[in-house]
Amino acid sequence: MSMIDPPLRGHPAKADRSAIHWTFFRQWLKNPLAIAALSPSSRRLAREMVKQLPEHPGRVIELGGGTGVFTRALLERGVHPNNLLVVELNEELHRLLQQQFPEVHVVRGDARELQAIIEGEGFAEAGGVDAILSGLGLLSMSRGTQRRILTAAFSVLGPNGRFIQFTYGPASPVSRDLLTELGISVHRGGVAWRNVPPAAVYVFTRNRSTSIRAVRTHKR
Repeated sequence: MSMIDPPLRGHPAKADRSAIHWTFFRQWLKNPLAIAALSPSSRRLAREMVKQLPEHPGRVIELGGGTGVFTRALLERGVHPNNLLVVELNEELHRLLQQQFPEVHVVRGDARELQAIIEGEGFAEAGGVDAILSGLGLLSMSRGTQRRILTAAFSVLGPNGRFIQFTYGPASPVSRDLLTELGISVHRGGVAWRNVPPAAVYVFTRNRSTSIRAVRTHKR
């Protein structure tokens, strides 16, 4: 790229990245409990997250899109913009995502209402979505909020769908008791040691016998 070429869509220039980081930090100052990290996730962490996708992912949902680091990694991984739905609750970050990724389905909404969101968007095909990447701060949430988010997520995931989550803690951000209650299994997928702070990636899937089932939603 020459000095006079414009940055590619979805690949902000250095000055734009500084503005994005400042936007994220400003939102953290407003509500540090809702914005779980002090700075956006790194591209190293994004790479660890997308490594956990199925080999040929169809429809993918991202929860807590933030500044778009995971969104960009998903597009680079080959997820088609029409097959990607990004959910962000924060108004300013939602607007930032819309500006960066106009070709992607970007929705302002609450992850606990995911089923209603995708029904309203006509997003998922019969059989559910293949994967959900979560940038939500599950570790800082109450057990009840975790339960609602995971129940909503697995209600729209296909039978073999996976919920991919990162955490800054030393173990799964969801307790073993809650996972047993919901019929969900978890394994650690990788660690982004050079992220600040280091972050581990966990992959949640249904047990073979579970009460959380995929639902049929309207085809777009």
